[in-house]
Amino acid sequence: MNEEISIFLRKQAKERFLRYVRINTQSDPESGMHPSSEGQWVLGRLLREELLELGLMDVELDAHCYGYASLPPSTGFVGPAITFCSHLDTSPSASGADVTPMVIEDYDGGDIQFPGSGKIRLTAAESPELLQFIGETLIVSDGRTLLGADDKAGIAEIMAALCAFKAFPTLPHPELRIVFTPDEEIGAGTDFIQMKRMGEFAYTMDGGMMGEIEQECFDAWGLNLIFNGHNIHPGYAKNKMINAAALAARFIAALPEWESPEHTEDREGFYHVTQITGDETLATVKLIIRDFDRAENNRRMDYLKQLSRIFEQRYVGLEINISARDQYQNMKEVLRRYPEVVDKAKTAIKTSDVDVRENPIRGGTDGARLCFMGVPTPNIFTGAMMVHSKTEWIPVVALEKAAEVVVRLCGLWRKV
Repeated sequence: MNEEISIFLRKQAKERFLRYVRINTQSDPESGMHPSSEGQWVLGRLLREELLELGLMDVELDAHCYGYASLPPSTGFVGPAITFCSHLDTSPSASGADVTPMVIEDYDGGDIQFPGSGKIRLTAAESPELLQFIGETLIVSDGRTLLGADDKAGIAEIMAALCAFKAFPTLPHPELRIVFTPDEEIGAGTDFIQMKRMGEFAYTMDGGMMGEIEQECFDAWGLNLIFNGHNIHPGYAKNKMINAAALAARFIAALPEWESPEHTEDREGFYHVTQITGDETLATVKLIIRDFDRAENNRRMDYLKQLSRIFEQRYVGLEINISARDQYQNMKEVLRRYPEVVDKAKTAIKTSDVDVRENPIRGGTDGARLCFMGVPTPNIFTGAMMVHSKTEWIPVVALEKAAEVVVRLCGLWRKV
């Protein structure tokens, strides 16, 4: 790819990214709405206008805040329709309001200070990948909020590639189907997706470190445990009170500590408690279980059921009700049947002068669900690091290279 196109992609991706992150699209798992926050509509409307300005076809922002557009194939291009997908929302884990991005030129390898926080700093010990970008330009927030690179970087990279196809009409590409989803961070990214708007194959732009291609993710379950107790005046409670909140806490303490996120890495699974609420009469525990092997998650589910029976026998009168929701499955089960989808992405990364990194996702993407909905969808890097935190950062070179990968990948789908 010539230098003119590379400079163009870098400028477009950086400018769009800095514009998008200023819009608060933090999702809200308690809203009961879809999308779960008004800010996702704001970004969705902006993207709709930008897609129209670029001349894309069938541009739509539907009733559930899914953004769609299509681009006809370049002249003489024969190949399947391909989708590129990113999500509008940012994590509920940290504020997305009034994001103030900071651009750090010529990063020197030292600690990064966040002036908006007064206390927070990021060191290479916490994020060793920083040392691979000495001399590069980094973007961070001011420390009061997350940055929002997950996944506004993916959106900016897709939009930059679309700009390149307009500015450089000789660049080859198949028919493209663009999809921007709401509420991915709260597990609802594909709940109302219009599958007829999808291509034959797809790629989510939602990965991390520059060069990553991900074709395997967690098998994921969400569980609610309801503890029904019996309250009575504490002065007269001996042998009578069944304290639901206290017993819920003891139940959590009985989970194996070595199978928690704090003590696991690589291919190790875990239990993760996300919320405890309640009182003496009624308490609720929300947790997720994750593993790359569904059999291991079934083992964890069996342990929770067994532990519930033990608690009910030990504390007569206590009742524990468990409900489980299958959130997403390991996309490897589908992608291994379509090796060309991943192989083309690897080739695009290599030819962009980036080292390929093949890692399983210790999480999930919309692509995990799309795989089981009939569209094989691996995940490609955006460059976002330390996501879901106020120390999130991204190198500008990753914005450029991810956009370049999209452009190169499109050319590889030509049938010969």
